[in-house]
Amino acid sequence: MTRKASPSSDKTRTDGDFVWTRKDLLGLDELSPQEIVHILDTAESFKEVSTRSIKKVPALRGKVVALLFFEDSTRTRMSFELAASRLSADTLLFSSKGSSVAKGETTLDTARNIEAMGVDIFVIRHSQSGAPHLLARQLTSSVVNAGDGQHEHPTQALLDIFTIRQRLGRLEGVKVAIVGDIAHSRVARSNILGLKKLGAEVVVVGPPTLVPSAITAMGCEISHSLDDVLGEVNVINMLRIQFERFSSSLFPSVREYHRLYGMNAERLARCRKDVLIMHPGPINRGMEITSEVADGPNSCILQQVTNGLAIRMAVLYLVSQATR
Repeated sequence: MTRKASPSSDKTRTDGDFVWTRKDLLGLDELSPQEIVHILDTAESFKEVSTRSIKKVPALRGKVVALLFFEDSTRTRMSFELAASRLSADTLLFSSKGSSVAKGETTLDTARNIEAMGVDIFVIRHSQSGAPHLLARQLTSSVVNAGDGQHEHPTQALLDIFTIRQRLGRLEGVKVAIVGDIAHSRVARSNILGLKKLGAEVVVVGPPTLVPSAITAMGCEISHSLDDVLGEVNVINMLRIQFERFSSSLFPSVREYHRLYGMNAERLARCRKDVLIMHPGPINRGMEITSEVADGPNSCILQQVTNGLAIRMAVLYLVSQATR
């Protein structure tokens, strides 16, 4: 079945029929604006499934989805698992802890052995950038990137973009501030790629130690002062500080970071009244964002989680269609 793009006044939506041809979703860098919008529109059609009394559709009945998580994850793993279940697929859960990987088996050999059991789609998270791309080249099954190293996290960016479009009704001309640990963030990279392709403006904000100057090659601005951009942006996406990726201290203290870059009620009061506050989670409360902001009316953090389910249903459905 080919889904028809939903009609809308949003300039980023498509008209007429669109046929998805990719068997894999590896990143937003390789997608066209039309492909990104088609994923968003397909997610829109799946969103209402979660409101039904029976929260299932038969779109992937008979299919098997393997979740290969070589890194710890809560939201992304559970979201993909529930998305597969809502589509009536069977799921296999893999964790590298206690597996043959601990005995020296390569990622590719692990995937090939699991594929031999009749798996149709692999969802992989890995600490090594490019691991999903390697599997996509070697496997017949579809491969979906659930986060690879410091490269990309495409479905997180898609759910962020979906949420912005849902709340503001547009993407063209929207200005988004991405704040925090840009240097280590695959979420930031995927968001910049997707937002720029759909006509949004992006400014990245953070201390010089966490914002590489080369990021401007992606078409975004850089600011080292959050206070300077507060009044001019429509969306503020606060990133988690990824201490586990630091080899040394990159700022003086948690208190100092929050003083300069933390989102609190005083800063929120200087923003546009309808500004959206986002965070990919997990939140370091009191560091990146205070509880009164994270749980306040401008926050769409839980809405991001809800929308993540629809986005991942759409992605699993679309890659499965391309392999038929």
